Amino acid sequence: MEFSVTESPAIKKIVIVGGGTAGWMAAATCARVFGERLDITLVESEEIGIVGVGEATIPQIHLLTQLLGIDEDDFLRRINGTFKLAIEFVGWGKPGESYLHAFGPIGRGLGMAEFQHYWWRAQAAGRLPAGDHLWNYSPAAVAARANRFARLDRIEGLPHGLAHAFHFDAALVSRYLRSHAEKRGVRRIEGRIQNVLQDEHGFISALQLDGERRIEGDFFIDCSGFRGLVIEGALHAGYEDWTHWLPCDRAMAVPCESASPLLPYTRASARAAGWQWRIPLQHRIGNGHVYSSAWMSDDEATVLLLANLDGKPLADPRPLRFTTGRRRKFWDKNCVALGLASGFMEPLESTSIHLVQSGLSRLLTLFPPQRHCSALADEYNRQCIFEFERIRDFLILHYHLNGRDEPFWQDRRNMRIPDSLAAKMELFREEGRIHREADELFTEVAWLQVMTGQGLRPRRHHPLAHLASDAQVEEFLQLVRDRVGKTVAMLPDHAEFIARHCRAEAA
Repeated sequence: MEFSVTESPAIKKIVIVGGGTAGWMAAATCARVFGERLDITLVESEEIGIVGVGEATIPQIHLLTQLLGIDEDDFLRRINGTFKLAIEFVGWGKPGESYLHAFGPIGRGLGMAEFQHYWWRAQAAGRLPAGDHLWNYSPAAVAARANRFARLDRIEGLPHGLAHAFHFDAALVSRYLRSHAEKRGVRRIEGRIQNVLQDEHGFISALQLDGERRIEGDFFIDCSGFRGLVIEGALHAGYEDWTHWLPCDRAMAVPCESASPLLPYTRASARAAGWQWRIPLQHRIGNGHVYSSAWMSDDEATVLLLANLDGKPLADPRPLRFTTGRRRKFWDKNCVALGLASGFMEPLESTSIHLVQSGLSRLLTLFPPQRHCSALADEYNRQCIFEFERIRDFLILHYHLNGRDEPFWQDRRNMRIPDSLAAKMELFREEGRIHREADELFTEVAWLQVMTGQGLRPRRHHPLAHLASDAQVEEFLQLVRDRVGKTVAMLPDHAEFIARHCRAEAA
């Protein structure tokens, strides 16, 4: 039986279930926004480890550091962090080939046509320098390949600078955010949850901990990982399984010794039945092999991972199991799920931390004045579903648009894809256009790089690109290319910049 909004109690106490990056990010953010107006408690157990696979981010991480008032250099110093300008995809189009998904724009528009249409026009006319490619016009891509970095707000002649994100040690980030949250009044309780208590309407009323302790709350944020202790264990919100599109369901993770040079980008190398990540930190390299158990055994995956490290392994490989997909309800009654409790998107495009951020931002925007507000919950769920599905499509694109010969990859190439992805690919193939719907995460430039990098070519370019003469287009492209190249040549080495500004004590 439902009750009216006027009967629903006001929210005075938030209880966060679980720590890790998601839990402490939620705690720090809520404490910063609500201050002393709400009581915030986080419950976690040191006996339960954190997954910690999300050691790479995307530029939206700056929204978090700005909100919390975090100094970037201090942050990176404390978390052994490095800078990230791009993701390199090795062997996804064809074995031996690689391309970058670099942050920030490529070139700049001219008139009403986007940059790539002029580049395609010059390419079709044979008016590009030998060996020229799209990424010569991306400041982040050129800097990444040169292992250079500095903070640039803008580049002369271009309306942008150098977009960047971070690589970091997830365990250290959790510790950093915990300190930040506790200084703002968040109370941490150590304990294992024995039971989730509900009232007569099905709303969560309290957590029963070991030692017969009871933690009451008005609103609960479930950051308990894959288990989803509250959102699934108590509320049975349901889960939509996407393994028919994204069949990788296992990972082996292992750190190894550092290697030079210190690259300012993540690497994702295609393997026989999945892919391997490489994330350079100041004190080590994070590695992992994501694979499908239907196509490769755990032993085979481990051997392949260890055979492709840049240095001596620093621990035994740690196995992870997951099911790619999302909760059917991200917000159910008086509980919102964040992080792995809300769903899992493999870390191919480093979206894990962002999904926690966007979930928190969405929650704060729609935060209910009272415990019961189904309209706000419905809108929150609608927005989350849209975001997850668009990210899903982007990940499927990498697999579907491959040029490899292994059975796993042939199966990915021949599978039926979501209609939303098929339409986006066809629009690009026919007209070179990319439509970004509403506020979906990945921009037109992101889609452009993956589709181009993996061999999809448009049959035509925009007719507005013909309003300039061949000579004007050639001069325009050379100007952009030269500005990017000259600016990057003046930047310091990535490792040198870190040593000067944010070197970790342990590094």
